[in-house]
Amino acid sequence: MNTLTNAISKSRTARSPIFEWWRSVDQLTLAFFLCLLGTGIILSMAASPAAGERLNTGDPFYFLYKHVFFVVVGLSGAIILSFFNTLNARRLGVLALLGSVFMLFAVKLYGYEVKGAQRWVSLGFIGLQPSEIAKPAFIVFAAWMFAEGKKDAAVPAVPIVFAVYLLLVFFLIQQPDFGQSFLLTLCFAAVFFFAGLSLAWMLFLMMGSIAAAFTAYMFMPHVQSRIQSFLSPAGEDNYQTERALEAIRSGGFFGRGPGEGDVKFSLPDGHTDFIFAVTVEEFGFLISAFVVLLLAGFVVRCFRNAIKLNDFFSQLAVAGLATMIGMQTVINLFVNLNMAPPKGMTLPFISYGGSSMLASCFAVGLILAFTRRRPGAYGYGS
Repeated sequence: MNTLTNAISKSRTARSPIFEWWRSVDQLTLAFFLCLLGTGIILSMAASPAAGERLNTGDPFYFLYKHVFFVVVGLSGAIILSFFNTLNARRLGVLALLGSVFMLFAVKLYGYEVKGAQRWVSLGFIGLQPSEIAKPAFIVFAAWMFAEGKKDAAVPAVPIVFAVYLLLVFFLIQQPDFGQSFLLTLCFAAVFFFAGLSLAWMLFLMMGSIAAAFTAYMFMPHVQSRIQSFLSPAGEDNYQTERALEAIRSGGFFGRGPGEGDVKFSLPDGHTDFIFAVTVEEFGFLISAFVVLLLAGFVVRCFRNAIKLNDFFSQLAVAGLATMIGMQTVINLFVNLNMAPPKGMTLPFISYGGSSMLASCFAVGLILAFTRRRPGAYGYGS
């Protein structure tokens, strides 16, 4: 009898790592993540054939297959990363930042140009955009520095983070990539704010950003052209935005039906930056609102978990990563609705784009790792 009791007791305590992971991971965050990836694949089925035909790929589902490939790789990486403890996940984030800085330097020397911007470096079978990986990695690094600065006032956290931020912005402006620079600045300001640093530093960052934007407008023709085109809708540079608005208007409440959209055949970035417009045209406002609600639900859930975490570093990192995904979503929607000039920014988890998909999944893997339920991770009753 004692032998049977001992065997049952051991079977209860000797749980597999997968069972422990499933018990400790935030299942609602994971569910949002999986739903977003699945939705992206479905919407890619609608947008990819037109892009394949327009670019003469020879296979109408060329971009769909590549999209699914990056989803599988990104999802696998996120799940593996979510098994990490907080320390190792943080270390990986810092290593990713070092790697992205090295790759950004490589882009300047060996990168190739697409649509007038040198942002990609070839890795043989794929092209990688290092700035995408740099965003979540920098957020983890900044959260770590601010957390260390809170524990020990002798740590010069603010100057170190500012120096790394300026280095990344320098590389991004060289490409040029002002969209990613703008998003990186927003994420930096958010982590700065969440860390509870002084109002004087926040005002300094705000004034510096305004001064940098004004300088870019005055002395960089690329930025000036984008802003003037946005302010003058009749210009030829607004072709994609006008077509996107046409698609949104024609979609109405219920859409024209899957595969029935016309604008996607003449919208160059209909499978990437403007996939939301394609979605509205074919599936209507209802499905499009569902996509936005999925993204909003994911971000809100991440913030909810961040608030309840006890570890200051994990709080900052999760809130910063959620801000990154939320702000990228808002920027993409604003561009589709002609409320902001085009920035070459994808809709997270939905748009086609290998680097963006891998970076978004990397961010989710970090979020899942930092929000795992461990002894003392959350406040009482959470």
